[in-house]
Amino acid sequence: VPSSESIERLDFPIIDAHMHFDHPEKTHAQPAAEMLAKMSEAGIRAAVVHFEAGESDYTKVDRAGPMKFAICAAVVPGAQIREIDAGIVSGKYQCLKIYLGYVPKWATDRFYIPYYKMAEHRKVPVVFHTGDTYTKNVPVKYADPLQIDEIAIQYPSVKFVIAHMGNPWIHSAAEVVYKNDNVYTDVSAFILGNAATTDPVVIDELVVKPIRWFFIYVQNPKKILFGSDWPLLEIAPYVEAVQRAIPKQHWRAVFHDNAAELFGLQ
Repeated sequence: VPSSESIERLDFPIIDAHMHFDHPEKTHAQPAAEMLAKMSEAGIRAAVVHFEAGESDYTKVDRAGPMKFAICAAVVPGAQIREIDAGIVSGKYQCLKIYLGYVPKWATDRFYIPYYKMAEHRKVPVVFHTGDTYTKNVPVKYADPLQIDEIAIQYPSVKFVIAHMGNPWIHSAAEVVYKNDNVYTDVSAFILGNAATTDPVVIDELVVKPIRWFFIYVQNPKKILFGSDWPLLEIAPYVEAVQRAIPKQHWRAVFHDNAAELFGLQ
């Protein structure tokens, strides 16, 4: 029977490897107060934030506060590769984000090749959106995680992250992560909203069981990163849901160490 009882709180700081800034009422100074409050509530002390198309033009990130951030530049049509490269060199960006599905191009499309080469040269990770798309009017076929296998083979020195475990194509994503030493995954957004007020059976079936299966299949706790996809869900209850899926002895790896190493959030 699925449990709805609270699980023990982690006794180390969490890194959220998949977040977005929220811009209510044109609040372009980030992180906003609500984000900081939600992070603090969940025990998060660092995060990987994925910029969306054009967001770098109007967002000013305060890195002087108590929270540490790694920022992924959005690789989308209209992006300027020289500006992104300069941003990596200056420390503005620490990773690249490719929005498969939202952008109707396969991961192998020639548009992305210069970015993979740049990631290889600059030694920064590349994160792919995979799986279901929040927007309904885009072709989801382009978000199949299986295609990442070909890219991982072509660029073995680049670290790639399959966001959302490819959900609902978690079996394909698991095989790609298992097979390729340079491919990782995050567990973000298996549900939306508040896990604390969601039927425990739903949490068990849609969050705990799929992530647990993936973890067992991959057989490598260093390949999986905690991520939420805030602001699409409440972070603290989601942390607890993911804890249920991961053996306790591997909590530190999944909730902190793996992201710290991959994104330089030491």
